[in-house]
Amino acid sequence: MAKTEHTPNGKVQMRTWEKEVKAENSWTMFRVISEFVQGFETLNAMGPCVSIFGSARTRPDDPDYKKAVDIARLLTEAGYGIITGGGPGIMEAGNKGASLYGGKSVGLNIEIPMEQFHNRFIDDDKLLNFKYFFVRKVMFVKYAQAFVILPGGFGTMDELFEVLTLVQTEKIDKVPVILVGKSFWAGLVDWLKTVMLEQEGNISPKDLDLLPLVDEPEEVVEIINQFYANVRPLGINYDL
Repeated sequence: MAKTEHTPNGKVQMRTWEKEVKAENSWTMFRVISEFVQGFETLNAMGPCVSIFGSARTRPDDPDYKKAVDIARLLTEAGYGIITGGGPGIMEAGNKGASLYGGKSVGLNIEIPMEQFHNRFIDDDKLLNFKYFFVRKVMFVKYAQAFVILPGGFGTMDELFEVLTLVQTEKIDKVPVILVGKSFWAGLVDWLKTVMLEQEGNISPKDLDLLPLVDEPEEVVEIINQFYANVRPLGINYDL
């Protein structure tokens, strides 16, 4: 077992940074504020929207891509705008379904070193580019009336569990969080039930009610429509 290092006077020797830590300058804060202002001004005027999440790596010939297009089409026909992360893959499919069928197509693009470039199906006045993930997440969570989660990677998991945590802790109003693709998500849902709930007791049974699992695009729209007909009216999810 490693021993704690002590100085001759008996005090613990604390570690220090090996690289210089620079204080954040005020210009960084101005950039953060500008991203919030641009996001609020754009999305406040958008009306009710649904966020579609999923992998940036999904190709146009993948069945999940077509399913995302169909979901976005049906949501557009139901009167919702579509919000995605603005990139390729499932995000592109969501924007495509909105754009081709006359809906509002929003892209919340993020600057990262790999993969992310905005797709061509985003409305010109509804493309927002973010440097900071946390600002982008505020925009997703504040304005989406539902979250539709198709198969994806770490980013998709991050978005899924952030929304679930905010709903569970009542930091935002309850919203539909819909998993699409039973063959992809069933193992996760089973683990949540058998391990996280039954074995460890780390969540409550009602928490699993937050995660309907479906396969068909029509089921997605039905869940959302029923929710806003019976549970709560359409409205932003929280006030800052």
